[in-house]
Amino acid sequence: MKCGTVSLIGRPNVGKSSLINALLKTRAVIISPKPQTTRNSIRCIYNDENAQIIFTDTPGLYRVKNSKDKLGIFLNEEISGALEDSDAALWLIDAETRKLEPDDFAVAEILPPSLPVILIANKSDKANPSQAFKLYEGLYKFKAKLSVSAKLNRGLENLMNVLMPLIPDGEILYDPEILMDTTEKFMASEIIREKILRLLRDEVPHCIAVEIDEYKSPEEFPDRKKLYIRASLVTETEGQKKILIGSDGSMIKKIGALARRDLEEVTGQGVYLDLWVKVLPGWRKNNTALKRLGYA
Repeated sequence: MKCGTVSLIGRPNVGKSSLINALLKTRAVIISPKPQTTRNSIRCIYNDENAQIIFTDTPGLYRVKNSKDKLGIFLNEEISGALEDSDAALWLIDAETRKLEPDDFAVAEILPPSLPVILIANKSDKANPSQAFKLYEGLYKFKAKLSVSAKLNRGLENLMNVLMPLIPDGEILYDPEILMDTTEKFMASEIIREKILRLLRDEVPHCIAVEIDEYKSPEEFPDRKKLYIRASLVTETEGQKKILIGSDGSMIKKIGALARRDLEEVTGQGVYLDLWVKVLPGWRKNNTALKRLGYA
């Protein structure tokens, strides 16, 4: 058997989460067209008859311009930590890329020199990646350059064939039934946050964190017929709170309805979802708040 860890890295919004979902053939991690959708390194488990690969979905890396951007610093530290524990990495780029950005150089700077890295041009259904490959070839000595389309499931078999020789021999680390190395509470918070990203625009979704205050399942509390989840949607200003709640509570009702549907599908049981909105000014720059919310 083979068993190893592979990190997915790249600038924001290149499709890292979409690729992991395509490789695992299920929706393991949340996706959104907005940057900073992924805020934590999330380990997702791939299994076949010969190998177990722990794919680590990392936040999109970008240059932090201000030392007060505590959340940005945390996101980049998540990536560095994931790379230190990896046997290989997949550097995702957009096949339509026509020039390098500061974020690309930031990725190259944190890569360990000896780490095997495959350059992956995603969204190749939209563009020929040859020009994008030429842009990146001077940034790192890649093991291979491949094109895929996570959306259309193209190039995935070839990717696995190239990746597998980089995975070391070893016994599996996780039960094959386990899809993600995370808690049920974290999964619930991510599903709720995904709906916020889908329904709200501009900067507002990035100013919101989801905190699970209570998570009571019928298995733990036999008197309950449904899974009870109480969650706080943490915002930075009263204006954001009003947008999040919406006219007569219309927006928070939409968020709750969509999240509850997905939670019931994932958990296989009825869900009572109780959403509240809290204002915590400047939480993204506050170390104590970030630690409480799981970002430190």
